[in-house]
Amino acid sequence: MKEDLGSLEEGSIDRRRLGEVLLCYDIGSLLHGVFLAKKELAGGRLRVARALSAFIEASNARVAASGGVKNDHVNPSGVAKDGFGNVPFARDEFTADRLDCHINLDLAQIRGYGLGTGAESLLILLALHRVRKLLDGDLRLRTACDLEPVSLEAIRATRPEGFVLPSLAELTQALPSFIRKCADKMNHTTVKFEGAIVKAKQVTDEAAGDAHQAEPEDGESGS
Repeated sequence: MKEDLGSLEEGSIDRRRLGEVLLCYDIGSLLHGVFLAKKELAGGRLRVARALSAFIEASNARVAASGGVKNDHVNPSGVAKDGFGNVPFARDEFTADRLDCHINLDLAQIRGYGLGTGAESLLILLALHRVRKLLDGDLRLRTACDLEPVSLEAIRATRPEGFVLPSLAELTQALPSFIRKCADKMNHTTVKFEGAIVKAKQVTDEAAGDAHQAEPEDGESGS
């Protein structure tokens, strides 16, 4: 990458050149953003903001107090500070009247890469595929936070108004042909591992054996 980005070492960043190199190595970084914080690469100045972003907003959120007991089936009367015993605990969770997921895809930024209509279409298609995959999948954001859309028909676009998000099957079917159109712009390297697969225990045993052989015999001095 240092060789490919050599022209960006000094002066203002050529966004188009940066976009071409990122497309070559990792097309996802053009959607989710990247920060190449290495001084060897243009002094650590190479970054791209997220083109695809999202957040979930809660309306009329309030605390839902809960709690429970950590049961110790081995030593119920043990000392709590030592990690034993039945220990009651309190926990604050949250509920809300409404949850809205807002998703933003910056089309102007994607077009600003200057990669051509083929790459632009592929990036937009990949973004829509990830959005649909998120909404159709398991929205388990964290422990005890499992969400699902009230209705998949309730998904609507503000801009462009009236846009209908295609189904996951439609997006998945369309992706391969768009990838093939941009294949010459992306680096695809296949490697084959031909070394011996060694178990961790075997490596440890061999290391211990080497250490034993290296020990000096009686009467010898070690260095």
